Amino acid sequence: RRPRRLEAVGVTVKSLDDLDVAGRTVIVRSDFNVPLGDGPDGTRIITDDGRIKASLPTLGDLRRAGAKVVVVAHLGRPKGEPNPSLSLAPVAARLSELLDAPVALGADITGPQARALVGSMSAGDVVLLENIRFDARETSKDPQERAALAAELASLADLYVSDGFGVVHREQASVTDIARLLPSAAGRLVHKEASVFARLLADPARPYVVILGGSKVSDKLGVIGNLIGRVDRLLIGGGMA
Repeated sequence: RRPRRLEAVGVTVKSLDDLDVAGRTVIVRSDFNVPLGDGPDGTRIITDDGRIKASLPTLGDLRRAGAKVVVVAHLGRPKGEPNPSLSLAPVAARLSELLDAPVALGADITGPQARALVGSMSAGDVVLLENIRFDARETSKDPQERAALAAELASLADLYVSDGFGVVHREQASVTDIARLLPSAAGRLVHKEASVFARLLADPARPYVVILGGSKVSDKLGVIGNLIGRVDRLLIGGGMA
């Protein structure tokens, strides 16, 4: 299919349909920042797997097309250091259940163990790399540090798919820097959300009501300024209120 045009935001967003993935290794940036709780035996358990389920359309389509899928994601704010309480091990286990296929965890992100896992993959396999924020370069303010990590990630794969909608606005190694190094496209989730935003900005159904919450007021000011002239009602709640 031809790349779809999102006129409201003025960009061309390529989809999975624009990539030839058969037999190739594809890095997928997902958003697995799920809430965790303590299980009865003291282990960390996922209390809401909604974000993992949201990744399934992209991962499923890639697997069916014969791709080798390497998933990159973050969990919490480990501040650039390994933190066992923020390991993606519970996510790998839950993703394996949802895909009905084994999902190995690359514990050293781009190190020898992860490279060995990726190197042994067959078409349709899925590997999840450990919490990308265990590496301080992921969120570094130094473009060269981010670029170095992005280059290590890119060396694992042939293609890149951005499907972590919660982080697409972040200047981070696994989000923006890697997209400069590999042929890339939006995953099903990102394309769906971008299409929704295009409709809401260009031709929304009326009445048009927006509800904003959370505590990061500084992040929301630009959103409020952009929407205030487009909506019929703008309701403020949560910490912002």
